[in-house]
Formats: sequence, structure tokens, C-alpha cells
Amino acid sequence: MDRLSGIALVGGQGVRARPLTLNSRDHLRSKAAMGLAGRSLIEWAVDVLQSQGVDRFFVAANGGENRAQTKAILEHGERLGVSVRYSRTRFDTSNTGSGEATLRCLEYWDLGGLALVFPSDSVFDFDLDAMVRAHRDADAVVTVATVLRPAAEAAGKYGVVGRGPDGLVKRFLEKPALRTIGGSRAETNAGMYLVDCDRLRMAGREPALASLARRSLDWGGDLLPYLVGHGHRVASYPIAKFGDLGSPRDYLTTLREVLRDEYPMLSGCARIHESSLHLKDETTGRTLAEKVADGTVRIGPGVRVGRDVEIGPGVVLTESDIGDGVDIGAGSVLRGVACGDHSIIGPGARIFDAFLGAMVDIRSTIDQPVVLTDFCALGDEVRVREGTRLRGVRVYPRLDIRSGASVPPGSDLSCLKDVLRGLGRAA
Repeated sequence: MDRLSGIALVGGQGVRARPLTLNSRDHLRSKAAMGLAGRSLIEWAVDVLQSQGVDRFFVAANGGENRAQTKAILEHGERLGVSVRYSRTRFDTSNTGSGEATLRCLEYWDLGGLALVFPSDSVFDFDLDAMVRAHRDADAVVTVATVLRPAAEAAGKYGVVGRGPDGLVKRFLEKPALRTIGGSRAETNAGMYLVDCDRLRMAGREPALASLARRSLDWGGDLLPYLVGHGHRVASYPIAKFGDLGSPRDYLTTLREVLRDEYPMLSGCARIHESSLHLKDETTGRTLAEKVADGTVRIGPGVRVGRDVEIGPGVVLTESDIGDGVDIGAGSVLRGVACGDHSIIGPGARIFDAFLGAMVDIRSTIDQPVVLTDFCALGDEVRVREGTRLRGVRVYPRLDIRSGASVPPGSDLSCLKDVLRGLGRAA
């Protein structure tokens, strides 16, 4: 395969994914910097593409947090064996969307040949060589990576492509209603595009597209419909797997798939770190390896345990990702949980399908266990007192959920005022 560039789209404020995309209530965490199974999303993406021969990357960033946090992880790529360059800060003021950022990147870096434009907030598994062959066979300006989904799942959530008899894309609908899709299944946009840089740059200079770019030019809502509507050759290519991480529910669903090895290219994470296997708990003085061997602790299937994790007796972990330095108290049961670094989970906790940020403090006790279910998401440094039960609740960083809080299922707690309402007090 000829040398191919990678263009990472790093933008947006991650509103749907909050509190996963918050370092604090007023400081954003870039979606590219979100962790998954021990690594950031942008590292997974670069690693997958580097393994398929891509060694030159350009980050089309928008916003200080996105640019700075991505650079803090990737730097200039030497650690990963690639080169990485970043869009100029001055471009942010005229950024009108992901499509405009791509066109500007192509022009500024004078890119030619082929480039793969990819999202920084997703995981994927596909054969890049095969996609390049399909792109060239179709003589396409853009080839859209797609995933076949049930129409009911696609409706209102994903862009949908429609192909003509010649196999080229003839229409593109951004998040259409179910009645508009027609049929039981839909070919949905995975947000990844293989582009002919020279031909796309020429299209970008057309007066109508240049004018559109000055107002609003996202890939899905604007650029693809424009290209299709103005006779440019747009093809689609079905990829093996694509994981959405745009909300706590989507994140946890994709995490479980990763932990079940449904993404072969992301299977490089260690399951239980050696340091955790040899760490003794304070209650029994026995190592995790000893407790796993005699069945005192049950781990698996689909579990990753990071460094220096202390796990008490009677703990059950399934389909969960446990970060570094976590304490899990005796008798706790976790299923479908993402637990951030240095969190504390007290004894007897029952946590199912939940996201816990870094340094979360779950003050569960055997007599008054904490119960979290139905895709709860707790931001960094949240404290949950004994006896608390939450269902589908999102809690922003550094809030304290007191014992006896009555929080309606599905609530968003973004400030102290919301917490006091949950406690039934006047704010």
C-alpha cells in the first residue's frame, strides 16, 4: 500500500458523554483522552492504524482542551513510532465543523494521495488495505466506512447512506426518523472516511462548497450531502466493527465488547497485572492469586485489572475494567463496570452497568451497601455515602451524595443544588 496519512478529528465538547468528558464541573476532558481498557481512545486509534502501515498523522483539533490533552498523550508520536502534527490554534475561530477542519488540514499541510479521516472518540476494527482497494476500484473521491445496523437502532442516532445500482452513494441522511429509512436494516456512517486528497481539495475550492464551509460544514450533515448532490463519486465500505462511545450507555456497551475480545485489534491489554496478583488485602493478608486459586475471589469472564489493585475476599468481578490503585472491599459484586484509577469501593457494594471516574469514593458497608445500576455514571472524585441506591443517575465530578438521598432514576446531578434536591432539602 502506498503511504497513507491519518487525519484525527478531535473536536466537540462531549456533552452526551458527560460526566465522562469532565475533569471537573468547569473543565472539559477531551473525548480523545477518555480511557478504555487501560489506554486513551486516541492511543488505541493510532495503534490500530500504525499496525496497518499508517505512520504519519495530522490532528485536526478544535478547542484548547482537545488540542492540549491530545498532544499531552501523543506528543509528536515518537513513543508510538509515528509522526504527529497539530492544527494551528488560530484555525479554531473559523472552525465550522469537522468537514471544514478536514479541508483546511488538507490545504495547510498540502496533502496529496490518500488519507484516512477518523474519529478520536470511537474504536474500530477493519482491514485498511481492503478498504483502499475498494476505494480505488470505485474511483471514489470519498469512501465512507459503514456498519449495518437494525433500522430501529439507527433511527435518530446515526447517519444513513443509500446506494444506487452502481454501488455508489446516492443519498445521505443525517440521523433520519425510522419511517424515513425504509427497510429493517440500515447502512450507517461510522464517521471514518478514506479520501483522495487532491480531488477533495479541488471540490473544496468550488464556490458553493467554499461558501458552505464558511457557515457550517460537518462531515455528516453537510459535506457528504454536498458531494453526493453535486455529482462527486462517493462510495461506501462496510467495516467489521465500530464502537460508539458517545454516551455512558454506549461507552459501557462497547467496553464489554472490547473485554470479550470482539475487537481483535484491541486485544493487547493485560488481563490482571502482575502487581495486583501479588498484592495482599488488609482483611486476610492473602494475595489475589491465592484467593483466585481457591475461589475466594471470582474474576471473569471479560475482566481487566490494572496495577496495584487490592481486592478483598468474596469479591465477584465480571465484564469489568478496573483501573490502577483501586481498592475493592470484601463481598462486593461488580458486573459491567468501568472503574477509574485510585477509586475506593467499600465492602458489600453492588454495582452493575456503571461508570466510575478516577478517585471515586463508594462508602459502602456490609450492613448498608451502596447499589448502583442501570448505567449510572459518576464523575471524578464523587463520594457516595453508605446505603445509597442510584439507577441510571449521572453525577458530575466532586459531588457528595449523602446517605438517604432519594434521587429519581435517570437524574443528572451537576451541582450541589441538584444534590440537595435529591435529599429533599431546600437549596
